[in-house]
Order: sequence, then structure tokens, then C-alpha cells
Amino acid sequence: MSATEREKRHRDRMQRKKAVVDAAIARAERDQGLLLVLTGNGKGKSSSAFGMAARALGHGMQVGVAQFIKGASATGEEAFFRRQPGVRWHVLGEGFTWETQNLARDTETAQRGWAVAREMLRDPNLGLVVLDELTYPLKYGWLDMETVLDDLANRPPMQHVVITGRAAPEALIEAADTVTELNDIKHAFRAGVRAQKGVDL
Repeated sequence: MSATEREKRHRDRMQRKKAVVDAAIARAERDQGLLLVLTGNGKGKSSSAFGMAARALGHGMQVGVAQFIKGASATGEEAFFRRQPGVRWHVLGEGFTWETQNLARDTETAQRGWAVAREMLRDPNLGLVVLDELTYPLKYGWLDMETVLDDLANRPPMQHVVITGRAAPEALIEAADTVTELNDIKHAFRAGVRAQKGVDL
């Protein structure tokens, strides 16, 4: 095949692709606050959510963050975002569940945390709310699913919410507008590499 023929084939393929993409864009006619769920066993759920937080700040939006599990150790994202104007950052957990090992205390902590999250979900000034690792309090039954779904459904109409964590419950997936599952194919930790600053922490 000659270079001219390859160029023509490429151009024809891209023109067909453009027609499909343009038609999909034309069908998207409304704006609304989105509920996004980032789940799965792979690395990058919280990192993706904080990437969206940076994007929202870049557009002049205010951002709220509630972390439901992390709390025992400092992270780079917390150190960075706490310094940014327009960010409300709440660490609501006491560390990983296998460290706390106290059902009553974990339940009480999660419910206290949800009261903070609920206030953010009622604030129309917040354009994006990140509920980091919310799936765990839901999975373990520390929070009532119907209460959480009701608060999410009744948030301001243009407020976006991102929920992260493994094993997202089916009811949460059904309620979401966008769901992404991150798969674990390979992880340095299993080869004996400690969590690294700037990548994992």
C-alpha cells in the first residue's frame, strides 16, 4: 500500500470516527450535577478523585473533601489541598479498619463523619464534593444506605459528587451517573516495595 493510500485510509477512518463522536456530543443536551463512583481493587481511585478536585479548582469551583477511613497518617494530597483557597478538607476516619478493630467506635466515627458530609451535600457553594473511601462504611453497615442515597439525591442540582472505595454496593452503583472500576493487574507492594511518597502517600 502506498503512502497516499495509507493517508486516504487514515483520513476516511478518522472522518467516520468524527461523525460518531459529533453525533454523541449533539445528543448530550443538558447539564446536571453528577454522581461518580470510582471502585475496584486497582490503585488510583482516590488519586483520580483528587485529580477532579484540582480540575474543579482550576474552573474556580469550591471543593469539599471528606475522608472516611484515612486519618492516622498524613498524605501528600491533604498537605497540598489544605493550602488551596476554596477547599474544605475533613479527615473523618481514624485509620484503616484492620487497625481500629472496634465495631462500635468505627460505627460512631462513620456516623459523626456523615453528619459533616451531609452539611457539604446541602451547600450549593460547593461545586464538587469528594467522599473518599465512603464505600467501606456502607459495606460494613456503619452507615444506613437509604439515608446516604437520600442525602445524595437531595443535594444541590449542579453539585458533583465523587465517591471512592472498593466493593461499591450495588445500590450505590445504580444511583450513580458514572461508574469506573479500576482493576488490579500488578502492584509493587506485592513485590515487597513500600508505599512511596508522591505516588502512594
